[in-house]
Amino acid sequence: MSYRCENCGKETVVGRSQRHARGVAGKRWKKRAQKTPRTFKPNLQMFQGRKLCTKCIKRLKKDTRP
Repeated sequence: MSYRCENCGKETVVGRSQRHARGVAGKRWKKRAQKTPRTFKPNLQMFQGRKLCTKCIKRLKKDTRP
């Protein structure tokens, strides 16, 4: 099974993260902080036999409250 929410379809996305905020030379162009590739994964949990992200679990619990 893939790493995605069965309710909303949220899945892994690719982006970039910055190693440190200012860079070595204090905002000069030559020695700025490197941006490294990374992945952002949804927080998936098993809920009632389905793989759901925590946002969907929260929504389902809120909707089924009396």
